[in-house]
Amino acid sequence: MVRSNQTSMVTEFFFSGLPELEDGNLLFFIPLLVIYIFIIIGNLIVFFAVRIDTHLHNPMYNFISIFSFLEIWYTTATIPKMLSNLVSKKRTISITGCLLQMYFFHSLGNSEGILLTTMAIDRYVAICNPLRYPTIMTPRLCTQLSIGSCIFGFLLLLPEIVWISTLPFCGPNQIHQIFCDFEPVLCLACTDTSMILIEDVIHAIAIIFSVLIIALSYIRIITVILRIPSAEGRQKAFSTCASHLGVFLMFYGSVSLMYLRFSATFPPILDTIIALMFAVLAPFFNPIIYSLRNKDMKIAIKKLLCLQKVFYASAS
Repeated sequence: MVRSNQTSMVTEFFFSGLPELEDGNLLFFIPLLVIYIFIIIGNLIVFFAVRIDTHLHNPMYNFISIFSFLEIWYTTATIPKMLSNLVSKKRTISITGCLLQMYFFHSLGNSEGILLTTMAIDRYVAICNPLRYPTIMTPRLCTQLSIGSCIFGFLLLLPEIVWISTLPFCGPNQIHQIFCDFEPVLCLACTDTSMILIEDVIHAIAIIFSVLIIALSYIRIITVILRIPSAEGRQKAFSTCASHLGVFLMFYGSVSLMYLRFSATFPPILDTIIALMFAVLAPFFNPIIYSLRNKDMKIAIKKLLCLQKVFYASAS
């Protein structure tokens, strides 16, 4: 375990939220590795299936493909380091590495949150104003919204990370979490940490604002769907929204448990479980939800797999 004296500056942090190094760590390492590989492959399949199948070249599936692409990097920001820590005796990360991990993890998460909000608005326009949908959600606007979600998500956290990088850290250097996060890192700063409350309020406002927009959109969507006279029409409308609603509940459910608790403290094991839900389990279920709950996506994935078989057959 690496520690620093109060009089010396910390150059790296030690993760104390992981189980102690034992042979039994393989019980954690192997499932996490399998989940990570599944997340990468699953989201790549969804991404390329949308890009290759021309029938899916519309705003809804474009947003899904961008979301899947972000999920790959979102999990890559934390899981490889978790895997490394599970098999390494030295579970440390430099301050620069920690700041970069926080920046990319939360910037990608913010981009996903903004994109989910955009997807909810897209479904609202498609179902509540179907006649105006083609003129409102043009390809140009769709591209602007996708790029804007990513740019805004990355710019939003930049001042915060720059501010944290100026703080002095002089020990102890134990991060009581399985990855670098704002509160555990700010608690280690040897200066006034009252800014933690302001950070919590800013994060909470952003989360609540996004949840309200999405929730209001889906309440209106469900109200309109229930007025559709035919059962077949209602089922079709519900099926196009079910996957989005499922991903929304998974994403913001875990985010709320993680960041809408303010001064409430949980036992370390519960903190770790919530972090795993937020950083690992929610991304794990997203490609499953999008592929199993969507008929068009299933067809596109089958086409993609068939193309791969033809390619390998011709190559051999």
